[in-house]
Amino acid sequence: MRDRRNENDVTNRVNTTDSQAVNDEIRRIYLDLYQKASAADLDRPFQDLSHLYCGEVPGYQPCETDYHDIQHVLDVTLAMARLMDGYERAARVDGPLGERLFRFGIVTALYHDCGYIRHRKDTKHHHGAEYTITHVSRGGRFLEEYLPTIGMADLAQAGARTIHFTGYEIPVHKIKVEPIFRIVGNLLGSADILAQMADRCYLEKCYDRLYPEFVLGGIARRRKQDGSEEIIFESAADLIKKTPRFYQGATKRLTQDLGGSYSYIEQHFGGQNLYFDELERNIEHARTVAVEGDMSLLRRRPPRTTTTTTTTEKSDADQLQLI
Repeated sequence: MRDRRNENDVTNRVNTTDSQAVNDEIRRIYLDLYQKASAADLDRPFQDLSHLYCGEVPGYQPCETDYHDIQHVLDVTLAMARLMDGYERAARVDGPLGERLFRFGIVTALYHDCGYIRHRKDTKHHHGAEYTITHVSRGGRFLEEYLPTIGMADLAQAGARTIHFTGYEIPVHKIKVEPIFRIVGNLLGSADILAQMADRCYLEKCYDRLYPEFVLGGIARRRKQDGSEEIIFESAADLIKKTPRFYQGATKRLTQDLGGSYSYIEQHFGGQNLYFDELERNIEHARTVAVEGDMSLLRRRPPRTTTTTTTTEKSDADQLQLI
């Protein structure tokens, strides 16, 4: 494969900043699986997502989170489609999802992070990243209202619960869903991990974008019950140094908590797991950066899809020179 473009997926064929490009690729997968289905039902959720993230939906601010932006959700949604395709094609004891649950899986992937979007009347919070700890529950409430508008009212409650497979508000084993939605949830949680960690600019995004979100969201530092402060990530550089350790936890989540569902990607790609290949390259580079302590090794320029900029301490962000 030729050098992968920063905005492209793991195949280097699909621009994950382009909603229509991702929509087109998922339509192709969908119609190849369900040849009698109508792909028109897939189009509206993509259009609505673009309007939401651009601030064109009445009552909502545009997306403000540079890490959890529209590229991230489109990348996750494409990975979700591929995982569901692999699941449908695999020899398994569970029954098939079918075309309607495939579409449900796409919608939950598209809107799994919409809890970062602020209401325009929100005066308590000044940035979407401040919702980091509760964004999944907020997204669940959004889905409960949105799914009935696209003919999926009967799946609204399941959608609100299924997106919790992407977060940490509720332990995976405590999420109360029917077995078929646990399958969808395991695939969704796997897609969320695979897509972001296989992003060509994953480390640069962690340094420049995720750490500032963690600061605003109360993740980098948190207050203990005794009033003392616990430092989780003391800087953006510290986050990068701890990324290989996070990978160990993510691997456990993929293989155990999410039931090893990530492996269905191999059925889609004919035996390969392109996401893991790219993910492991990123982690190996993170180890190199951590050992050398040289953040200037993070040279890639991630595409920007938001109109606002998340800010943090200048000591880290201003020192990084991207080429």
